[in-house]
Amino acid sequence: MLDICENGMKHVTWEMTHKRVGSGFFSTHTVSELAEWTDYELENAGRLTEPMVYDPETDRYAPISWDDAFALIGDELRSLASPDEATFYTSGRLSNESSFLYQLMIREYGTNNMPDCSNMCHEASGRALTASLGTGKGTTTVQDWEETDALFLLGVNAASNAPRMLTALSDAVKNGAQVVHVNPLIEAASTRTIVPHDFVDMALFKTHATGTLNLQVRPGGDMALMRGIAKVVFEAAESDPSVLATEFLEEYTQGMAEYRALVEATSWDELVVQSGLTEQQIRAAGAIYLEADRTIISWCLGISQQEHAVDMVREFTNVLLLRGNIGRPGAGPAPVRGHSNVQGNRTCGINHHAPPALLDRLDAVCGITSPREPGLDTVGSIEAMHEGRVKVFVSLGGNFVLAAPDTPYTAEALRSCRLTVQVSTKLNRSHLVHGQKALILPCLGRTEEDIQATGPQGQTVEDAMSMVHVSYGKKRPASEHLLSEPDIIARMARATMPESRTPWEQYVDDYDRIRDVMAKVLPGFDGFNALIRNPTGFRIPQPARERDFLTPSGRAEFSAAPLHDVRPAADDMLVLQTMRSHDQWNTTIYTSNDRYRGVKNLRELIFMHADDMRERDIAQGALVDIVSTSKDGSLRELRDYRAIAYDLPKGSAAGYMPEMNVLLGSADYSSQSDQPLMKSIHVRVSPASRRTA
Repeated sequence: MLDICENGMKHVTWEMTHKRVGSGFFSTHTVSELAEWTDYELENAGRLTEPMVYDPETDRYAPISWDDAFALIGDELRSLASPDEATFYTSGRLSNESSFLYQLMIREYGTNNMPDCSNMCHEASGRALTASLGTGKGTTTVQDWEETDALFLLGVNAASNAPRMLTALSDAVKNGAQVVHVNPLIEAASTRTIVPHDFVDMALFKTHATGTLNLQVRPGGDMALMRGIAKVVFEAAESDPSVLATEFLEEYTQGMAEYRALVEATSWDELVVQSGLTEQQIRAAGAIYLEADRTIISWCLGISQQEHAVDMVREFTNVLLLRGNIGRPGAGPAPVRGHSNVQGNRTCGINHHAPPALLDRLDAVCGITSPREPGLDTVGSIEAMHEGRVKVFVSLGGNFVLAAPDTPYTAEALRSCRLTVQVSTKLNRSHLVHGQKALILPCLGRTEEDIQATGPQGQTVEDAMSMVHVSYGKKRPASEHLLSEPDIIARMARATMPESRTPWEQYVDDYDRIRDVMAKVLPGFDGFNALIRNPTGFRIPQPARERDFLTPSGRAEFSAAPLHDVRPAADDMLVLQTMRSHDQWNTTIYTSNDRYRGVKNLRELIFMHADDMRERDIAQGALVDIVSTSKDGSLRELRDYRAIAYDLPKGSAAGYMPEMNVLLGSADYSSQSDQPLMKSIHVRVSPASRRTA
């Protein structure tokens, strides 16, 4: 069966463009001029073809040899008073092999400053699952999704964010499973879809059901919904104790009595207010859970980018534990980690607070001494750059200035650095927001042939189900001057640590050698090179799936967090959630269209409930001003956005990132996970002010 991901295909074709950005392009355009281009225009300029260095006298990037580029990096890193004065960002585009080499270089250099994209998307999920189950990952497999009786999907629009999931949702409904979509917005994929791999249906525009129930919670109301489901379970247990998995609970869990007391003490009135649903709706969801023998709870950024996301995800786990829905087929928690290798990055050591056991194995196998003090994450790195405590910023992939919150503050932080290094395939905004010295290092794309001393090389990624697959690029590289990411990392390492005993050059000659070392360091990677030769890849063993809970108690832990108030601070405020459009991949924007939401040629918009628009005297399509209130008390504003009526709960709103990232202040991150609160921005919306020129 061939599953087609529309945005994945766009990304591949976007990378395979025939347009080129080299020294001729940069000699024609100053950085100041390029800063006026749109983000679409920047990336549409084409593939980067040679290493470039910023020339402040001409305000242009100029060619630099690879040797000189690495020498510049090495000189700057060695000149720092402490390795902690550098920070090393990782995007999800890195392979497992590149991630492992990168963290090895960083730790041998002497710091744990490893901000990564997970800090902005699923840090909360990892922390919550680790606390509850002793693992930072979900426990389900693709087969579990085929066998489940009930599937709760929270805070995710599958059509845009996880399109390959559409097949699983369609099949689940056909198999008789209840598929419950929980999201403030009613999205296209929560009702019906054209199954991506069925070419006849695609040609005939034939759709299939992808859901059986939609619950429009208020932003952040998911925890109250889940606590309500638990309340339904405990109420049923009063007359029928068998609805609880008593043997499982007694043998494998801890803290259930305290959780039960908390749930029973929570009133239905409170659950209704905080969820934004009626008691009948919550009870209907509880009935679905009670009637299902096997249940999966799956979630994405609509959950993890909330203030109390860790508590929320732990509540999901509480509900699963009540009926033994962990460690058996067709059941379990399943965070949706999207298109990239975010999960693989963390598995392979990209972690600013890595477990001591991993560092111990890394040191023993690789002969280094890793620092043990936790390093800086994304929020911490931005603050440290701003304060001058971090002077060098290295980014492997991504578009940091647009992916991070508070765009102006992040830009100021980067500009305060002595050196910024961007390893990229295409031009983006982060190349134009740079330090006193700046390098652009172009790398091979995943679709391009990677030839090293021993021949063609393949690299692996890990998906959200812990499956690992290898791929080999087949296309001719966009330029003869491109290097692979492992090669760039190894040369940076050698230039920075000339006396290093790590065989960097041998690793680049043959990526099997990297995997041999990974097999000795990483749990579940034994026989790595043999396993990836399997055409279907392999699954990294998941202890919690075997009911081996690696928590301090050795049991799955119930949590007993209070039910937080997720309502806006004032009656005239709305809770705004930022999101991607359909025609977008992370910060890459292919067009200004959003087919699934009926939008064309427009991104500067805000989706609102029709009643909220009427109360503010805002007509459909009218221009509005949006003002947010940051945790630090500062006000942030977007002017002249279009107001569009949409099916979402009264009191909530939505719009696109990265344009709306400016509404988040540097203080607007979760106290539980340090994740930016991109799904919980409190705003006031009013008709656009009349201004004179």
